[in-house]
Amino acid sequence: MDMRRIVAALTEEAEQQIQNQVWKLEPNDRVLALETESGLRDAVGPPNVQEDLPQIKRLEHLRETLAVLAISLARTHGRLAWFLSSALHALEPVLRWRSLPADVGGSFGTVLPSPEEYKDAEDAVRRLQDALAVITAKMVDLGSVRPDQEANGA
Repeated sequence: MDMRRIVAALTEEAEQQIQNQVWKLEPNDRVLALETESGLRDAVGPPNVQEDLPQIKRLEHLRETLAVLAISLARTHGRLAWFLSSALHALEPVLRWRSLPADVGGSFGTVLPSPEEYKDAEDAVRRLQDALAVITAKMVDLGSVRPDQEANGA
C-alpha cells in the first residue's frame, strides 16, 4: 500500500470519528493540530514548487515533515496522538531514503527513491495538511453557541 492511500484511509477514519462525534478535540489539541498543519505546509509546498527542487532538497523537506509530526506527537495524547502516530508510520519509508549515491561501502540499508515515490510522499503530506485543516475546522464546538445568540447576533 502506498503512502498516499494509507494517509487517505487515515484521514477518512478521522473524518468519520468527527462526524460520529467520537473524536472531540480539546482547545489545546486544536491549537496543536493547527500548528502541525502549518508546519507541514511550510515543509512541503505545492507540486509545481516541490517537483522543481533537486532531490536532496525534496528529501530534506520530507524529513522536516517527519520532525513536525514527531514534535507534535510528543506534545499530545489521545486521538490526536494516535492520528499523528499513524501519519508518521505512513511516512516511515522516507526514513530509509537517501539522495546521494553510495559510492564505496554500505549505505546502512538506505535506498534511492524514484521520482514517483517522492511524488507519493509529497502528495501524502499534502493530504495530511488538508485533513488537519478540515479536522480543526470541524472541531469547533457548535454546542457552545446558544440559538438565541445566533439570532441576536451576539
